[in-house]
Parts: sequence; structure tokens; C-alpha cells
Amino acid sequence: MIKVNTKESNWSEGMTVQDLLDEKQFVFKHIIVRVNGVYVPPEMHAAFQINDGDNVMVVHLMAGG
Repeated sequence: MIKVNTKESNWSEGMTVQDLLDEKQFVFKHIIVRVNGVYVPPEMHAAFQINDGDNVMVVHLMAGG
């Protein structure tokens, strides 16, 4: 089990940040991802593995005025 934006979510072995984004349908252009407080740059999403018990924060950046 992992936490995604403070809510419990299922985890599977080998899960990457990109797998999680796809599963949760986070398709926004500007997304910030932190795993256990550590920023994961977009170019690492496909390779960065999420472990059981991790805390993942996904933030969608918006522009406005």
C-alpha cells in the first residue's frame, strides 16, 4: 500500500512513477511529483520505482492571472 496525495492506494511490485500517473490518469502537462519528499524530474518518471509504503505527492501546476 502507498499513499498518493494523502490517500491510500494499491501498490504493485515494479511500479514506477509513470505507471502511477497513467493508472491515476494524471495527464496534466505540468506536474510535480515527490516521492517521500524527494522531487522526481519528468525524465525520471519511467525509471523511478515506487516502493511499498512510499508517500507520493502529485501536484498539477496551474497558471492564472
